Amino acid sequence: MIESAELYERLKKEKADLSERLEHSRALGQPSAERKEGSPFGKREEGADEALELEKRLVLEQRLIESLNDVEHALQKYEAGTYGLCDACGQPIEPARLEAMPQASLCLICKSSRAKDAKTAR
Repeated sequence: MIESAELYERLKKEKADLSERLEHSRALGQPSAERKEGSPFGKREEGADEALELEKRLVLEQRLIESLNDVEHALQKYEAGTYGLCDACGQPIEPARLEAMPQASLCLICKSSRAKDAKTAR
């Protein structure tokens, strides 16, 4: 069984990794001064390529931000002494779930209940 202090260290490492990846993604997103030449459709093709790349980068950044928020929430719970308790029902989160996903904030029952609710809401 993994100790909560070990999970805390994993969360801190994950936070640093996610922050670095987000910063790197944002740095890569700076507009390029280069322009493609030679094709009469060059500017239009380039604009479409840039729009697609921007969209992909924004989706990736959103996922990184959501993951970072989850990790920060778990770290706050650890520091408050509530780490490992479900945000919804207050019951302990399964140790195997925390070991696999230290940032988990819901037990499996509440997580599956929310997933069912999300499917029926569509």
